[in-house]
Amino acid sequence: MARVAFIGLGNMGGGMAANLAKKGHDVRAFDLSVEALDRAKAAGCLPAGSAAEALDGAEAVVTMLPAGKHVESVYTDAVFVTAPTSAILIDCSTIDVATAKRLAEAAQAKGFTAVDAPVSGGIGAANAGTLTFMVGGSAEGFDRAEPFLSDMGKAVIHAGVNGSGQAAKIVNNMLLGVTMVGTCEAFLLAQKLGLDPQKFFDISSVSSGQSWSMTSYAPLPGVGPDTPADHEYQGGFATALMLKDLRLAMEAAANADADTPMGAKAAELYEKFNADGQGKVDFSGIIRMLDGTA
Repeated sequence: MARVAFIGLGNMGGGMAANLAKKGHDVRAFDLSVEALDRAKAAGCLPAGSAAEALDGAEAVVTMLPAGKHVESVYTDAVFVTAPTSAILIDCSTIDVATAKRLAEAAQAKGFTAVDAPVSGGIGAANAGTLTFMVGGSAEGFDRAEPFLSDMGKAVIHAGVNGSGQAAKIVNNMLLGVTMVGTCEAFLLAQKLGLDPQKFFDISSVSSGQSWSMTSYAPLPGVGPDTPADHEYQGGFATALMLKDLRLAMEAAANADADTPMGAKAAELYEKFNADGQGKVDFSGIIRMLDGTA
């Protein structure tokens, strides 16, 4: 087992750090939140008084932070200064592709090996250790990061060079945002045409309209498997986080000169839903905006 510095113990990071500790790693955890540090301690991690303290002697460094600017600040002010160059740097945050590439290049220039490894699965999967990791980096970097990621997830996939993990994450979530809006529209139209929602689910879930948003995350309560829709759209994947990923996707599309009209429309709709004060609501709750009940 290894000494791991884990920086960022929010809704996702807390569960991830706890799973590393359960696997026997010596996890030195840091977060600005005292409450988060207390939860990490209860989960078997050793709370650190600063990022530098957590990084001292680390064999792996895992960051799970809100945005690229936060990752860049931690890398520049702490990781590059304190961590041993022998440590593998694993950023599991969801950030823009350009920043991920820039940080990997800066890490290499200082003698580190870094990978970007954003996640799919949400808070429940973070706590259960069943996340999917999309990893961008060299073959060496992937091989070094994979054992740590496997201790936090069910699937670890090498997406390509540095930045590819972030690209895979934001493109995947753009598709998710688009299909969820389409699924919501389909259920509402089916109801207006007199179809029973469960009957429509039974048909569409085994027909050409099938998607993950339909089969595994149906946005109507009482239809299909248990989802946030069955709990007043609480838990799951917050609208604000979906919007963050859609904004990153639109930024990446603009930089790549890619035409994404459906992605742009999904982003527009989630911008409105979020602006209506629904940022903490599960993203499938957008069905209530579409039917006028939000």
